[in-house]
Amino acid sequence: MAAATSLPLEELRDPVPPTPRTIAAPSGLGDRIFRVGAASSGVLVMAVMAAVGLFLAIEGTDALRVSGFSFLTTSEWQPDRGEFGIAALIPFTVMIALVAVTIAVPVSLGASLFITEVVSPRLRSSLVALVDLMAAVPSVVYGLWGLFLLQGQNVHLARFLTTWFGWIPIFAVDGDDPTNPLGSASSYTSSTFLAGVVVSMMVIPLQASVMREVFSQVPPGEREGAYALGSTRWGMIRVVALPFGRGGIIGGTMLGLGRALGETIAVYLIISPRFDFTPHVLEAGSNSVSAHIALRANEASDFALSTLMAAGLALFTMTLVVNFAASAMVARSRSGAASE
Repeated sequence: MAAATSLPLEELRDPVPPTPRTIAAPSGLGDRIFRVGAASSGVLVMAVMAAVGLFLAIEGTDALRVSGFSFLTTSEWQPDRGEFGIAALIPFTVMIALVAVTIAVPVSLGASLFITEVVSPRLRSSLVALVDLMAAVPSVVYGLWGLFLLQGQNVHLARFLTTWFGWIPIFAVDGDDPTNPLGSASSYTSSTFLAGVVVSMMVIPLQASVMREVFSQVPPGEREGAYALGSTRWGMIRVVALPFGRGGIIGGTMLGLGRALGETIAVYLIISPRFDFTPHVLEAGSNSVSAHIALRANEASDFALSTLMAAGLALFTMTLVVNFAASAMVARSRSGAASE
């Protein structure tokens, strides 16, 4: 028998650590083209955003120099007299967006869960196409639909809400008795609530698309494991799908909020512009930054156009803040962190 070899005592005490092997995949022409194209697209998007913000800042400099900080605290819009500001426009814009998101989130969440967890695979593609087609409808069509069809029906709903929930400040309507059958319907038309309802129809496909894509990535093992433990369909959705899709829910909600903040034509067609802010969403009259810009742009002088650019800069900044907040929330959630 061969004699057993023995290692030196120093090697037994201090073994040489293994050197990690470098793994490198050959980079072909297609990979290099894709890498350059992806990087160029990202840089182009950031450059366009920076160019838009810089353009608005330069064009609005004259107005901001005249108004100063009062641009954010003034509720008048008379550029020729030097009295202008967005103190009423910003709250109206936020309220319209909040009404839209409040209505759109439950509908979007229910639609996305129904498509991914309930409906049969045969009908899934058809329902996905129908929801996505809502995003292809022009905003002017939604505005006309709300103006000529939904506005008359909204009066009855607004009176109902005022009658039974008027003790809540946002549902109160000043100067009108909802129980009076001969009361004027004009107190409830062109309201913040109506504009929010119409905008919610435009937000639903965006939110539903984001939520549906996240719910479709739920690991089958976790889903089947919940069923194997005796869970019902709703129990599986509550324990598995909703926690996994938390990032998609938050991200879709915030992206829809950003979309609702900048909606122009539909709001422009529906609202009756006013500059005295009221928190009563059912009361006639409302406004928004984007609709105000569309209303005043055609007749604006050079200085008045600068004031509109300053208002656009404020809206641009607010939308960027919302979108960056959505990105941060998604990154901190389970599904968002997994997608990084």
